[in-house]
This record gives sequence, structure tokens and C-alpha cells, in this order.
Amino acid sequence: MRLTPIEYPSTLMLRIAYWMTKRAYGRVITPMKVVYARMPKVLPMSRAMAKFAHSGLRLDQSLVSLICTHVASINGCGFCVDIGEAHAVFARVPVDKMRALPNYAASTHYSERERAALAYVEEITKTKNATDNTFAALRTHFSDEEIVEITWLNAMENYYNLINRPLGIESDGLCILAEKKAEGRGQGNRT
Repeated sequence: MRLTPIEYPSTLMLRIAYWMTKRAYGRVITPMKVVYARMPKVLPMSRAMAKFAHSGLRLDQSLVSLICTHVASINGCGFCVDIGEAHAVFARVPVDKMRALPNYAASTHYSERERAALAYVEEITKTKNATDNTFAALRTHFSDEEIVEITWLNAMENYYNLINRPLGIESDGLCILAEKKAEGRGQGNRT
């Protein structure tokens, strides 16, 4: 990590944010201590984006988790892969499905709808554009509104990746904590 995490927040708003992330994930997430502690005015915007991604979209939360984790993986953002996998645990995405994500195109764990979304975000993450064929495949499975949501999710995930990766923010072990939390709630292992 390139910047020292700030363990003791200076404002009430940050203390509340630290408490909220610890409550949600089992620890204060590193971006909170590295980024938002130094730039607290951006925290409400980031919180609104994350909240919208998890409760304001038409897309199923399991697909949201797959999209975000796939984009983070392409970009090599260890923290974002970790938090994406934690969200997948909360959305009850099977472990085998998450492990098959790098090979989604050939895996039997994915529907044609999921493959179309993952191919689209992969292409636009790598090239910043989509071919007509990729877009046509996406359009076969998703409404115009859902396509915009998928595109927005891709942009949002790239935004977070471009903050965390250059700062050297890596995994916080959130997926493991989420699995323990799920077991405590009686959800057991995702199969």
C-alpha cells in the first residue's frame, strides 16, 4: 500500500462511516482509511453510488456481483475483486460459479444472458467500446434500461478500480469475513 491508512478518523461523519463499514463487512475497509479519510467530501457521492448499485437497479444482485467482480478482475484490482466476492456471498452466488468466472464463456455455470453481460463488460473494459456483435448479443437478453444499467455498473467499477489499484489497496479478506457471517446466519456454504 502506498499511503498509510488513517486509523482514527477526524470527523463525526468519518467515524460513522468507519462504523458502518465495520458493521457491514466485519472491518473498516481500507479505501475508507486511505481515500475517504483524506477526501471526506467525496464520501456521500461514493455511498450513493454503492447504495444505488445494490438497491436501485433492475438487475439481479447476483448478476451485479458477477459483473463487478469480473471487471475488477480484468483490471487487476485486488480490493474490488475481494469486495465483489463478498457481495456475491451476500447475494448467495454459488462458490463454483464465482470460481468459474474467468472461464465464463465456456462454463456451464452461466446462462446465455449472463455470458452476454460478461462479454459486454469485458470488451468495454478492455477496449472502451463494444462491437456490433457484442452489443447485439446483449440486446437479445436485456432491455434498453438494463443495458444502460450494465454500462453504468461497468463505468462505476472501473472508477473504483482506478482509485484503489494505483494506491496499492489490496484485498481486505472481506470474502472470508462474509462467508463467516453467512454461516452465522445459517446460510451455510454456498454450493
